[in-house]
Amino acid sequence: MRYDKGHKDATHRQILETAALRLLRDGIDGTGIAPLMADAGLTHGGFYSHFASKDALVREAVAHTLTQRRGKLRRSAERADDPIEGLIRYYLRPIHRDMPDKGCAIAALSSEIARQSETTRAVFTEELFGSIGVVADALPGGDAEMRRSTATAIMALLAGTLQLARVVPNPEQSDAILEDGIEAALKLARGTSGGGKVSTDK
Repeated sequence: MRYDKGHKDATHRQILETAALRLLRDGIDGTGIAPLMADAGLTHGGFYSHFASKDALVREAVAHTLTQRRGKLRRSAERADDPIEGLIRYYLRPIHRDMPDKGCAIAALSSEIARQSETTRAVFTEELFGSIGVVADALPGGDAEMRRSTATAIMALLAGTLQLARVVPNPEQSDAILEDGIEAALKLARGTSGGGKVSTDK
């Protein structure tokens, strides 16, 4: 049976979105093609009419999920009275810690991406710097070089904090890690404008 282009595009997107969820939840090594296609309600054999390889799927799924997350980060900054604080608190929410399959691929996949092909790492890097750009845009001051440098440090701190909070099984300790990360990230952010009071609102 032949399908029109609209059907193929819809199926491609269905595979992509299913892959993004599984990659964030189970990791790259933990995501197999057969169970992925079954989750998408499709046959294993249909995979290769959409992607040349698992590596190609990983690249596209990572770009897809990071683009979506970047839009949410930007909106969290735009909605807040203090853009950078809004962004930081949005990223380090307990619900983000508790729902990795709907979260940030930078925190979920960085360690595995480092072992992937150079092409996959390049795609991830481009999306990573896009997210760093969103953080830089939310900073309160400083020249372009300082904002970019500070944004890189904040992004690393946010992702690392989220990773540690997910590891710790004790809820109170995990929450404390998130709060410590928020405080540290805000201190970095305030430094671009020569100081300022860090909010302690929870």
